[in-house]
Order: sequence, then C-alpha cells, then structure tokens
Amino acid sequence: MVRLGVIGHGGRVGWMINEEMRKQDPTLKVVGVLDHDEAGARSRIPEPDRNEAVFYTSVDELVREAKPDALAIGTRCDTHGPYAIQAAKYDLPIFLEKPVANSMEQALALEAAFENARCPVVVSFPLRVSPLCVMARELIEEGAVGRPDHVLAHNYVPYGTCYFDQFYRIHPVTQGLFLQKATHDFDYLMYLMGMKITRAAAMGTFGKIFGGNKRAGLVCSECDEAFACLESPGNRANNGSGGVTGDHPCVFGEDIGTPETGMNEDSSSALLEFESGAHGAYTQVFYTRRDAGARGAIVSGYDGTVSFDWYTNVLKRVRHHKPFSDEIKAGDVGSHMGGDTQLIRDFLGVVAGTRKSRTPIETGIQSAYTCLAAKESAETGRFVNVRQVGQA
Repeated sequence: MVRLGVIGHGGRVGWMINEEMRKQDPTLKVVGVLDHDEAGARSRIPEPDRNEAVFYTSVDELVREAKPDALAIGTRCDTHGPYAIQAAKYDLPIFLEKPVANSMEQALALEAAFENARCPVVVSFPLRVSPLCVMARELIEEGAVGRPDHVLAHNYVPYGTCYFDQFYRIHPVTQGLFLQKATHDFDYLMYLMGMKITRAAAMGTFGKIFGGNKRAGLVCSECDEAFACLESPGNRANNGSGGVTGDHPCVFGEDIGTPETGMNEDSSSALLEFESGAHGAYTQVFYTRRDAGARGAIVSGYDGTVSFDWYTNVLKRVRHHKPFSDEIKAGDVGSHMGGDTQLIRDFLGVVAGTRKSRTPIETGIQSAYTCLAAKESAETGRFVNVRQVGQA
C-alpha cells in the first residue's frame, strides 16, 4: 500500500489520484493533506480516506506526522515551485503538477533546490509519454526522417474559454499561456527532436477576443446581454460550443486584465531554434471550438516526414525517396491521449523502486526556462536565448 501525502488536493491532482492512481493501485491511501481549503479538498477525497485523512498546516508537519511514502503537489500554478522546493529535502518521490515554476526566480530556486536532492520526481507532462508521441519518437530514432531538421507544432484548443471564465484567468497565477499551456508542448517537442530548444522568438495576440470593459465580477446571470451573448450558458448549450454551461464569470470583463497590466493571450506563437541548428514553429489558439480542435506535430528531415495529431489519434510516416507511406491509428487510450495512465504507471513504479521517471524535474525546469524565454520575447519583440539546466 502506498501512503500518499497531498499538497494542494485540487481538481486535477484529485482526478489523477481517484481515476488513475487508485485504478493502478487500489490499496493506495491518502494519509495526509496540506490544503488551505479543507472543505473543498476533503470533498474530493473518496471514501474511506475522506474521513480518515488528516489535514496539516505545513509540509514539515505533513511529512513528520503522516509519514507518507510519496508526495503529490497539485496547488495552483504560482505555488508549484515553492512547495516543490520545500519538499525536495525529504527524499520522497514527488508527483509534481506543471508548470513547475511561473517566474525565472522560481525556476532558478527550484533548480538549486534539486541540484543535490535525492528525491525522484514525475512532472505531470502526459503528452511526452503518450503512446502516440512515444511511437513518433521511436520512428525518428530508427531513422524515419533521417536527421530531424524542422518541426511544426500546433494546438487549437476547443476548450480555451476555461482560461477566461475560470480561475486560470488570474494572470498573476498563470503568467500567461506559454507557461500555463505551452509548457506541455515545448517539453514534448524537445523529446521528439531529441534535443533542447536554445532560442525563441514569440508573439501573442491579447484582448482581441477575450477581455473587455464589462464590469469586474460580472456573471452571466446578472448580465442583460446574456440572451444574445455567444458565451452565455444557454447559447453554449444550444450551439454545442463547449465550455462551462453553468453560470460563470464574463469572458469580456475588465477583471481579466489588459495587455498592459497582464492577461492571458487569445493566441500565441513561437519560432524555436534547437541545439543542432534545426528550427521549428509552434502556435496555440484559445478561441477554437468543436471539431476545429487539433494538437500535434510534423517532424521533417531529408529522408522522410513523421506527423501525428492527438485529436484524430493518427500517426503518419512518409518516405521521401520510396513510394511507401504508413498510417497508424491508436486505440482509445484514455485521458491526455493515454499520457495520464503512463505518468501514474511511472510514478507508482518510482515509489516502488522498479521504474525511473521519464519526466524528471530537469524536464519541468527546462520547459519552464523555454516558456519564460518565449514570454520575454513576446513582451520585448526580440529573440531570447533559452537558459539551460545546469548553466552557470
């Protein structure tokens, strides 16, 4: 039985515990929780742990009193790094939600904290370990494209309103959607290409779709324009356009922020340079709806092209100099395209001492450095070198 301590028992980590960890290890038990919202956190703990789990006021108290075998950190994004820094000294396996840091200060402190730490970490990067991405990487390693010299990646998000009508809209927490969203994608792109990103040039579009001058705190039930507004619960349900279909904060409100004060972008893109000199481009769009959703990559070399899309669950290989092409369709592998199951398989194996993490802390920090470079580039309009883990 795994005795798990949880720091921030929110929706995402709660889902991972209940739907993935317990399926793979039904004996897993939540023995201690650190969460300032005890009522909300306790409601997400299933029976019988709900009544038995003890809440603590500090990481030290949780580790000392509950004596967990491992820790899971699922707080809001601005505190992932600080709590991971505190947890690093206990040498316990950690499941850490992304982004692992939302500022350069946090990322540097996190790298320093784990430089000599002995605790293994599984960063929540399900795309890297999803079966479709792993197969694409295996083909590339076998020479399917020759030398990978270019990559084009896209993320057309059909549920992107969550970044404007839920707590993700709080910019001081997210620090924008490179850190909040592209941290997944930059990580899997470095995995696919087999090398780090060294330079980025980026731009974003802010306040053209979401945000506006509606009063702060406005919700749909208090708005005179709800009948006509395409983002009202009634119209979302009627049009099948997705998003929250209950009462929710206005996506055109002034409390979303402004380009000057900070806000999430409607869309953003980055030009990326890799260690070998190869380059590529990535773009993410947050007002896409319904069947327009798409997420995947195309990797090209002189010998061939390998491409895949998680929404169609199809991988394609084209041989440039032979008259053969392959198409492989993956089965229904579960949430995050099967990546969540693989992450928890890794985590439970790490706890048991039978597996190594495929998403160690270095991958989380390197992705954060890449996201921070893209964010800085979008703000300054210039190319930015990406700091590398281990750089003096």
